[in-house]
Amino acid sequence: MLTEYLAILLMIFVGIAFGIIPILIAKLIAPAAPNDQKSAPYECGFPPSQNARTPFNIKFYLMAILFILFDVETSFLFPWAVSLDTIGLTGYLNMLGFLAILIAGFIYEWQRGALEWS
Repeated sequence: MLTEYLAILLMIFVGIAFGIIPILIAKLIAPAAPNDQKSAPYECGFPPSQNARTPFNIKFYLMAILFILFDVETSFLFPWAVSLDTIGLTGYLNMLGFLAILIAGFIYEWQRGALEWS
């Protein structure tokens, strides 16, 4: 009965090995030459000149969320364009409705000033 679980244990072992072995190889092969420039924190395009707890402008977060939102929504256009000849008029009209909602959201964000940087 325990031999039935041997394949599962083997897969767990292989999965752990695939995670640990590259880390160990990188530790052994990679040159270790830390200096102040490499050890300095760097985030969001700003040099570390202030405390790490300094709040960022909310525009950074809003712009990132809007980019992800519209990027994900437009990624639905690629499978639609590939299968346009097989989905027919119904698929075409559904995508036009989807694009209308997308454009309405874009116009709403534009009017609210979320796309203005200053």
